[in-house]
Amino acid sequence: PGETIYSQTNTMAWMNDAIQMDTHTGGGFFAGLKRSFAGGSFFITDFTATGNGHVAFAPRFPGTIFAAQLQPGQSLICRKETFLCAQKSISLELAWQKRLGAGFFGGDGFILQKVTGPGIVWLDLSGEVIERDLAPGERLLVHAGHVGVFEPSIGFDIQMVRGFRNILFGGEGLFLATLTGPGHVWL
Repeated sequence: PGETIYSQTNTMAWMNDAIQMDTHTGGGFFAGLKRSFAGGSFFITDFTATGNGHVAFAPRFPGTIFAAQLQPGQSLICRKETFLCAQKSISLELAWQKRLGAGFFGGDGFILQKVTGPGIVWLDLSGEVIERDLAPGERLLVHAGHVGVFEPSIGFDIQMVRGFRNILFGGEGLFLATLTGPGHVWL
């Protein structure tokens, strides 16, 4: 009783009658506008237990939901639509890409989402999730659509696929995301 969790719109699957919903912009018109610019929803919904409450959230596609316990000031960078729900102590904001090429060709534009603790955030990744720890300077080339979540210490950029036949017949597109360690990534 008294606990509150929030989500972007259209993620609640079911709840009992001890949950009170409150949909709002989450900090005013500009907060909602920034969220929608990042691929999220303009509105967020608070779910508060007025008694022995239960609320369930579901992703849009089959995959994996994982909970991340973030310490004060600890952040994760997420591709848009990865945020499912979080404790009210978690902030959800924009994460601008610093590299122009990564912004235009990285698959998610200049903007990703950044979640910052303290608290628990639940993230939704479609498909099977593979986790990797990258050592300092270690690089991983990834199809941009398969970059799910990464720590802020990870460098994110793009590089062009090499080879004329690879570009024309490889089916991977023109660019691959380059993730450079150190840090943890969820693919």
